[in-house]
Amino acid sequence: MSVCGSVLILLLSLNIFVPPFAFASELPGFARLAYDGGGDWYNDPGILENLHRYAQQNTGFAFDPLEQSVRLGDPDLAEHPFLYMTGHGNIKFSEDDIRRLRAYLLAGGFLYADDDFGMDEAFRREMKKVFPEKAWIELPKTHPLFSAYFQFPTGAPKIHKHYGGPPRVLALMEGDRILVLYTFDTNISDGWADPEVHGDPKEIREAALQFGVNILLLPLTR
Repeated sequence: MSVCGSVLILLLSLNIFVPPFAFASELPGFARLAYDGGGDWYNDPGILENLHRYAQQNTGFAFDPLEQSVRLGDPDLAEHPFLYMTGHGNIKFSEDDIRRLRAYLLAGGFLYADDDFGMDEAFRREMKKVFPEKAWIELPKTHPLFSAYFQFPTGAPKIHKHYGGPPRVLALMEGDRILVLYTFDTNISDGWADPEVHGDPKEIREAALQFGVNILLLPLTR
């Protein structure tokens, strides 16, 4: 059964309406997760389009380049098997959001979160409500993420300084499957923006996009 199929079945079992889903001719890319609390979930618009376009040009896989956004309460949540979220500030999940996100992830969905400097405390707090029984683990550099397509033998690239420490790649796991991938103190997704947005050198943007391709392809190979 596909990831999307198992997500649909579980959500339907919870009496959450979902419309029929089909992969069509394109692989599912990331949909941006919109959330409450005041954090700017919408910042850096267009970065997912850039990533999807780069992935298609460099891997040969077809991705829908359009950037879509979704909320956990939306009826079409299951049509977006891979979610992306970022921001600088507060995040607040309702009780229903918590229930839906837990069900979505345990059924096969995938969430990638990238701290854009300032969302770390709120993000960890809310994810603890979603999975109170789980703890973050730091992925070793031997994990398939670092070689899913492009090679990163020394770990995730450092895109922006932010807290000044080394890039950290954390995960919440269910067995050997990543439910939530979290990059902290690196801001990978800032490197997906148009060159003039942050003024990053070409090699920094290239590293960010390549690592983004690995993140994008990882859940497709589980």
